[in-house]
Amino acid sequence: MLRKGMVKSGGNRAGVARGLMRLLAVSLVLWVAACSNEPVNSPYPREDAARNVLHTAFTQRSPKYLDPASSYSTDETPFTYSIYEPLYAYDYLKRPYQLIPKAAVEVAQPVYYDKDGRELPPDVAGEEVAVSVYDVPIRPGIMYQPHPAFAQDAEGRALYWPLQPEEIKGRYAITDFPETGTRELVADDYVYAFRRLASPRVVSPIFGVMAEHVVGMREYGERLKALDAADPDTPAGQRLWLDLREHGFEGVEAIDPHTLRIRVIGKYPQFRYWLAMTFTAPIPWEADRFYSQPGMAEHGLSLNTWPVGTGPYMMVESIINRRHVLERNPNFRGEPYPCEGEPGDKEAGLLADCGQMTPFVDRVVFHLEKESVPLMGKFIQGYYDIPEVGRGDYGAAMQVAASDSAEKAALYADHGIQIHTTTEAQVFYLGFNWMDPVVGQGDTPEQQERNRKLRQALSIAFDWEQFIAIFLNDQGTPAHGPVPPGVLGHQPLPEGVNTQVYTMEDGRPKRRSLDDARQLLAEAGYPGGRDAETGRPLILHFDSAGGMGSSPMLDWMRRQLAALNIQLEVRATDYNRFQDKMRNGSAQMFMWGWVADYPDAENFLFLLYGPNAKAQGGGENASNYRNEEFDRLFEEMRFLDDGPQKEALVHRMVEIVQHDAPWMFGYYPASGGAYQAWVGNAKPSQMVRNTLQYYRLDPALRAENVQKWNRPVWWPLLLVLAGVLAGVWLAWRQVRRREAAVVADEPARSTEIPLT
Repeated sequence: MLRKGMVKSGGNRAGVARGLMRLLAVSLVLWVAACSNEPVNSPYPREDAARNVLHTAFTQRSPKYLDPASSYSTDETPFTYSIYEPLYAYDYLKRPYQLIPKAAVEVAQPVYYDKDGRELPPDVAGEEVAVSVYDVPIRPGIMYQPHPAFAQDAEGRALYWPLQPEEIKGRYAITDFPETGTRELVADDYVYAFRRLASPRVVSPIFGVMAEHVVGMREYGERLKALDAADPDTPAGQRLWLDLREHGFEGVEAIDPHTLRIRVIGKYPQFRYWLAMTFTAPIPWEADRFYSQPGMAEHGLSLNTWPVGTGPYMMVESIINRRHVLERNPNFRGEPYPCEGEPGDKEAGLLADCGQMTPFVDRVVFHLEKESVPLMGKFIQGYYDIPEVGRGDYGAAMQVAASDSAEKAALYADHGIQIHTTTEAQVFYLGFNWMDPVVGQGDTPEQQERNRKLRQALSIAFDWEQFIAIFLNDQGTPAHGPVPPGVLGHQPLPEGVNTQVYTMEDGRPKRRSLDDARQLLAEAGYPGGRDAETGRPLILHFDSAGGMGSSPMLDWMRRQLAALNIQLEVRATDYNRFQDKMRNGSAQMFMWGWVADYPDAENFLFLLYGPNAKAQGGGENASNYRNEEFDRLFEEMRFLDDGPQKEALVHRMVEIVQHDAPWMFGYYPASGGAYQAWVGNAKPSQMVRNTLQYYRLDPALRAENVQKWNRPVWWPLLLVLAGVLAGVWLAWRQVRRREAAVVADEPARSTEIPLT
């Protein structure tokens, strides 16, 4: 016979016992784990910490264009400049930036010819040159990375050309093609790359610039466009490969397997800098043919996702918007680390690897981090060696954070984080529209002199040192002219001081007083900020692209002019409307900036060259500034090679614009990098883009610190579990007491249940 109470009590007791056993098992597992000090929150396999693998992040999206003809975004450059090899590059350490050969044997000097084809002497006046011919020797023995585009069978036929649609099915990564091959880099690969810049099937932002300088390139682009339009009914993804080997032009040709000839219109010494950009990196025709097959693009197989180059690294994994991996190119010949730099580099340990063959790192892994907070958290934990390669804002931001917080400064110092900042080859300025009757050039000599004094008064009143301190957290340098540091032609202080705005005291520049500005304002016809003839207050207009008329920066600008009793009205519009105003010359004052394409003074001074006026010719002279002497000197300077004569002209041109003041020379921004203590050879730059090649890691130091900084803290969890176990034990005791009470009372009220 069984009693109801006994059946129920036995079930409760068994259930509680089972729960208790499970908790004990979990507790045992956690106790064993707690005995280990291994990190448990690493974003990559724990063993990678001790490997020669650099870990970094990207935050926006996967790079969109890795095809060198199309790539023009800074988030793409860590990939393109590590995979491809232009003819030239920039010395990693030297400042001002110095051009050096990369795939080329040397930086080629042009030979000049007149319109009749006669050779001219090297020092000929630029106006006499009709064509400049560059014969660039290419290093023999450079090999492409292993790639299926080069794979061949025993008879020398391409293994993966042509492929049927069913043969592409299921292949979404270049590693899905198991057979690979390689071949030597030849001059024709650079020829093919130039031809692709003109192809209507390639989106190239640089074609327009190249077409202005390379002989016959514009006409060649028109021919290719007509050729491509001959088959308009076939969808783009199904068109036959356009073999550019069959369609050439005279401006770029290979005169032998290792010599590239480029014909440039007139004399244009700055052309050599374009040969240091990946726009002109070599493209093997086999890769273009391989990726042109129908179905490839739909499977994410193209030069934009899987580049083919001769550089130190190659793409071995690409998971869109998740992870990208570069690995050492086994066919890369190696290049020696530089042995010279700028002053201070040796003391900073940047010359310790002199002559050692690069690259030093075996793999580079880029992880997606959608938010900056977790990215920086993992960097502080030691999981990322560099927050983002190529970004110049992390070092500046951490410098500011360290200056604002003693706790953060101590944390960075304790972790040995390297924070390096540098002034970049960029300039931001407040421009005056030369076409405006109040702040512009003026029609008569008298008015021109008055307007100039007004611009100079305003330039004194705008305290850019204060602007940098407030809005840039001191991460910038006041500009004294349009040419920034690091660029040949920049004149450091005290020689380069803008004497219209500053005086030199004890070897340091001091902004002229507001009394000086008020005196200039009175001489300009606005004593006390009012028109001397009408008595009306002087009201100036600032055009903003922000869409809002009020912001801390705009309020600051109003206060600067209010010190001279001048009113500033902000005309805020959306960016498209702002662009329209700039194009038609209706803006009075505006903020603008320029980032160098190449480290030559011409790339900044052309922003003030009269024929480049935005309103009249659609150029980059946003102020529409014109000065006959400046324009004449610019035309003379642009033909000169680097040297004392060119430098003297640059200095004179800077003096002219300092006097005319078409800009308030605002500031040169600072940027910098943040690097872990175990990252060697760290030197930030926004001009040198192939930095991955030079970094060195100390994986043992990283593994030690990652473990030290991220030891699991288990005792809070164990304390919680102990509390839970205590609660379960109390509950179990309660069940036992109730069970005992039921058993004691059972004979008086139990009912027997017969068993069948």
